Amino acid sequence: MQQASAETLTGDGLRRVLAVLCVTEIVSWGVLYYAFPVLAPSIATDTGWPVSTITAAFSAGLVVSALVGIWSGRLLDRVGPRPVMTVGSVLAVPATLGVAWAPTLPIFFAAWVLAGFAMAGTLYPPAFAALTRWWGPRRVRALTILTLLAGLASTIFAPLTAALLGPLGWRHTYVVLAIVLAVVTIPAHVLGLHGRWPEPEATDVDRAEDDSPVASAPGAVARSRAFWMLVTAVALGTFSAFAVVVNQVPLLIERGLSTSLAAWALGLGGVGQVCGRLLYGRLDRVLSVKARGVTILGLSAAATALLALIPGPAGLLIAVAMLAGAARGIFTLLQATAISDRWGAAHYGRLNGLLSAPSMIATAVSPWAGAALAVVFGGYTAVFWLLAAVAAAGAALAVGSVPAHVRTLPEHAEADSDRTTD
Repeated sequence: MQQASAETLTGDGLRRVLAVLCVTEIVSWGVLYYAFPVLAPSIATDTGWPVSTITAAFSAGLVVSALVGIWSGRLLDRVGPRPVMTVGSVLAVPATLGVAWAPTLPIFFAAWVLAGFAMAGTLYPPAFAALTRWWGPRRVRALTILTLLAGLASTIFAPLTAALLGPLGWRHTYVVLAIVLAVVTIPAHVLGLHGRWPEPEATDVDRAEDDSPVASAPGAVARSRAFWMLVTAVALGTFSAFAVVVNQVPLLIERGLSTSLAAWALGLGGVGQVCGRLLYGRLDRVLSVKARGVTILGLSAAATALLALIPGPAGLLIAVAMLAGAARGIFTLLQATAISDRWGAAHYGRLNGLLSAPSMIATAVSPWAGAALAVVFGGYTAVFWLLAAVAAAGAALAVGSVPAHVRTLPEHAEADSDRTTD
């Protein structure tokens, strides 16, 4: 299903691809990820399966997604996003129906394993790869728009799932969501992602010195010290960020906030996340690759430490929660651009698959890790100090995550400020 003979995408085509991915990412994240936390208690009540076991099945899907993502990233580099994301959408439908109709726990686990394959072809990594290659020097603009709109997935699908749950029950709710997934994402990927899969743009990295890793030798990049420091830094940052999200409400309740007010603080953290993403383009233009990574991970560490340090009042805690949300929002874009900023776009899918795999595993582990640590430490304050230290360790590793041949500012920082309309 090669796209080499298709037309070259210009302004309208690029905007079409961006619009398609915004819609399909909202639906894919909404159905495959955000519906589960809403439905998990009802699944446990109806089936008698422990919530911890049900969550383990969901986490298993995320781990499978991480591992399959390494292979799908290589495939995407060769054939483009259309076949990869279409197959992912097709697999997502029987996976979701399998979750809905699973009569036994082993089949429930098997359905989530299949969902992991689907996630590898539908969630952020393939979408990031598509925009990075197609949008070229203006990728930061496209990635910012995508993450801003895809951030609405929880806003749309959490209440929608809850509304369906009452009259339909959890099984039929998943059936309805599977239909939505099929009707929206499969034709959108088939019809909306056509276009010539371009050769990567020349970048400062591609014109590196002969003794440095170049885009034509992705294996050398993947074995380099800078790459594995980047992988570790991003994984630590992801673990800290997601553990903060999951455990923030119980921390704030310990601080004396009501459950309702703590939930509002978490929701307003989402507003901070949007604001953070809006600021990323400016950071991309004024900070070097190294400074940007260290600053963003350092901001995440500082916000997490403030949550551990400040006892109140409620207004100040909510403000810090919004700061933590802003750091989390910027971090998503940092991860999306980390590979192309350092090694160009030629093998973005392959290298980003390797980068994303430990992060996805960290995402899967973090929900129960924070709660388990709270039991060990006797409260959430110590947990948040530990999470701040984890993010700070990521910031320290980010110092060594940039190859020596990368210039102070990436070329696309200048190109992205010089918008063209094609």
